[in-house]
Amino acid sequence: MRPSRGIPFVVASLLAAALSWSAPASATAGDGDHCAGQRDVRVPGAAFQQSACLPDLTTTGLAGTPFTDMADQAGLTARGTRTPAGVPGIQIDGYFPDSSRFNATHGWRHDAQFVLRLPNRWNGGLVVTGSPGTRRQYATDTAISDQVLALGYAYAATDKGNSGADFYRDGKRPGDAVAEWNARTTQLTRAARKAVAQRYGHAPRRTYMTGLSNGGYLTRWQLENHPELYDGGVDWEGALWTAEGPNLLTSLPTAVARMLGSGRDEDLYAVGFARGSEFLWPYHEQAYWGVTQKIYRAEFDPAYDPGCPGPSAGTTPERILAPCASDAAYDYASRPASVHRAVARVALTGRIGRPLITLHGDLDTLLPKAADSDVYARMIDASGRGPRHRYFTIAGGTHVDGLYDIHPDRLRPILPCYRSAFDALVSWVERGTRPPADRTVVRPANGDVLNSCALSAPVAPAAR
Repeated sequence: MRPSRGIPFVVASLLAAALSWSAPASATAGDGDHCAGQRDVRVPGAAFQQSACLPDLTTTGLAGTPFTDMADQAGLTARGTRTPAGVPGIQIDGYFPDSSRFNATHGWRHDAQFVLRLPNRWNGGLVVTGSPGTRRQYATDTAISDQVLALGYAYAATDKGNSGADFYRDGKRPGDAVAEWNARTTQLTRAARKAVAQRYGHAPRRTYMTGLSNGGYLTRWQLENHPELYDGGVDWEGALWTAEGPNLLTSLPTAVARMLGSGRDEDLYAVGFARGSEFLWPYHEQAYWGVTQKIYRAEFDPAYDPGCPGPSAGTTPERILAPCASDAAYDYASRPASVHRAVARVALTGRIGRPLITLHGDLDTLLPKAADSDVYARMIDASGRGPRHRYFTIAGGTHVDGLYDIHPDRLRPILPCYRSAFDALVSWVERGTRPPADRTVVRPANGDVLNSCALSAPVAPAAR
């Protein structure tokens, strides 16, 4: 999807109107055998839930209904991407007890919202994810839910317990909001496994964790800290948090400095931004760098310029996206130990307990791979868990596939490679077929890059 004029698509999720609950006429009990017992499925621990039997759980069937939010998905996938359809089943929407109210979906104004989809034809598996960026629970419906539902998996997604550009206001201590992301993902996984058992008569035989951006971070964290809940995961450009760096707060200040005229191109290369990504910089100046730096700095280091962003990141797109001038001089390394301790609460270690496949675009201009997944791959190797990891660099890939629509001659969508990686993970876990070695997946000179990606095609070896 192209950005709307004057409003970059990155903030579509921040500005979407609250949805009111209104089940379509076809979503009533008694419409078919797949509706039987829908009200008997209870999500353990949920403070509220509402179930519906639907003729199609994919976005093909749900677009325009309250059962998904297409605006919150804006920019994550490229136009022309083929998506499956025709997966009947039960959808359960609800929320866990929570004191924050950033998520206005369904008019509930209640955080810790989740969606659970239970297809009529189940393959015995469950896929869990958390929303990317500061989006909400339906954000990866096209990117992830559609495909795994068509394969027969049950699907569960969480809003992570807080959302929107003001997420940093949640919690009492620095780092609380991000720490809640991890807790909510664990909570949903445990609850979804039990709900699945109610629906189908037994617990999932396989549970996979996956996600994009912040959802990729959640995948890493869950496989490090709760490997007992999962059989493996696919990490699509996950954010890296380490207490001493690198992390977002060590690369983005340089980008903000360049935005405001006090930084050079060479400075961006020095902190990991890729040579050849320059054509993407103007868009990221408008849509990503300023807002991302200020809200995550406010989350972990609220004492630094407490007046910007202050009690809100802004009430208009322009104010939300605007950088704080002080962030051009932000130096994470010199900040007090308390700031580093706040990041340490959510930091990654590389000690994954289950198989993990990581994908990262070499033109990612929000989370440059040299300061992110390259580092995380080395952390996994250093922890002795390298045999459990595969790392694919996607040549021409960037952080959101929607930018392919603007630069089809220079970019390629990562979603097709993600789908191939998910299939490779399943083969690895369930059949013992090891994926190809770490490599750079080259952008083909011709062919359908929108809907195909062969991870085992001729490639360049990836360096760790």
